[in-house]
Amino acid sequence: MNAPVVIIGTGLAGYNVAREFRKLDSETPLLLITADDGRSYSKPMLSTGFGKNKEADGLSMAEPGAMAEQLKAEVRTHTRVSGIDPGHKRLWIGEEAVAYRDLVLAWGAETVRVPVEGDAAELVFPINDLEDYARFRAAAAGKRRVLLLGAGLIGCEFANDLILGGYEIDLVAPCEQVMPTLLHPAAAAAVQAGLEGLGARFHLGPVLNRLQRTVDGLEAHLSDGEVVHCDLLVSAIGLRPRVDLAAAAGLQTNRGIMVDRHLKTSHANIYALGDCAEVDGLNLLYVMPLMTCARALAQTLAGNATAVSYGPMPVTVKTPVCPLVVSPPPRGTEGVWSVEGQGADIKALCRDASGRLLGYALTGSAVMEKLALNKELPPLLA
Repeated sequence: MNAPVVIIGTGLAGYNVAREFRKLDSETPLLLITADDGRSYSKPMLSTGFGKNKEADGLSMAEPGAMAEQLKAEVRTHTRVSGIDPGHKRLWIGEEAVAYRDLVLAWGAETVRVPVEGDAAELVFPINDLEDYARFRAAAAGKRRVLLLGAGLIGCEFANDLILGGYEIDLVAPCEQVMPTLLHPAAAAAVQAGLEGLGARFHLGPVLNRLQRTVDGLEAHLSDGEVVHCDLLVSAIGLRPRVDLAAAAGLQTNRGIMVDRHLKTSHANIYALGDCAEVDGLNLLYVMPLMTCARALAQTLAGNATAVSYGPMPVTVKTPVCPLVVSPPPRGTEGVWSVEGQGADIKALCRDASGRLLGYALTGSAVMEKLALNKELPPLLA
């Protein structure tokens, strides 16, 4: 029997490369392996679930059995790969060896965790997949006060969503503004003001030192001496690409698993895409580059070697109280920012010395200009 194409991971990256591959090749055996329950869902929807009053089951689009049938594939759930043997084109699941024709690493990123002192560390919830979301929803039932660790993109999206779901929200982050690595300060101020208008309370600068149980909930002791009363915490302080298993197999890693423009790792017949991959030096944790990679990699797996290219990749942030679209300037470029507008409606543009547009941040009504501005943006990977 022919060795299968094996995909590790059944998130957006894994299932989408499988779908695209099946459009081109309906016969090659296909095996998907996942450590979770294998349900198909869109990860960006995790930060819209409370506003829509959706349980985890309501965010699921298909069970693994239906996905296996749709993809003419075997889907192995709750299964952890313990090692990869590139020299013999096989991987290990405990003592079981599984041969592959090609191997696709699509296992994503894990939440960054900080150790929390005190007696309530188990009430800090990361939300990185559907099972995390289900655990947090169960814990949050009947509760009212949620403290968010982190004021980046995910923290702000969760803040907006949880407030729409009826929760009181505090955000704690050791930075001077929201989304510090992504946003011009003027745009950040607009988003923060929008969330504060909904009732969010920001504690920017300090970190969480200790989490203590009290008679009626929790006390979060911050490094500046402030104490925030809450019922449970969400950790949204960032994601770290999963590279350990790849590094142990001898694949080159940096921030992510290093791949070339064909998404090939440093070993033949092993590819990576999505949050775990660093494509020609870029590790972009967003949907648009992931989908672009899935289409290109499917072509390569089907025998038509296809290099990936990224056009402009603006990011739409799900903060409905203050709509936001941002396209950070490409790495290695230098420009000067100009800001127009006021209040919630900010247009911040970054241009180089010749006046060429490099990037933007648009909030409020200014997001209407994104389509016109996108035409001016340079590609991220030409």
